[in-house]
Amino acid sequence: MLLVNTDFLSGKQLQTLGLVSGSAVVARTVDKNIRSDFKKIFGNEVKGYSELLDDARGLATKHLEEDARRLGADAVINVRYSIGSLMDCTITVLASGTAVRYQ
Repeated sequence: MLLVNTDFLSGKQLQTLGLVSGSAVVARTVDKNIRSDFKKIFGNEVKGYSELLDDARGLATKHLEEDARRLGADAVINVRYSIGSLMDCTITVLASGTAVRYQ
């Protein structure tokens, strides 16, 4: 599945199939929260959270692709990600875009 953040595919005529999305909510563990607090005090990257965010983004992208395949899409254009948290113990990622078929 081709995913792009542009609203076109160069040299291709597109048939719009509709809006597609995928989301993921991943929980932080107590161990990571404690280590995170130390990192906040002493600085540096919080690698555990970076890895958690990468995992959540990967899951959201996977769900986005599954949604697009259900519509028979060849690609998703104008892909965007929104990132947030719920109750300060989870990371949430929403991936969205427009499913298209191309010729």
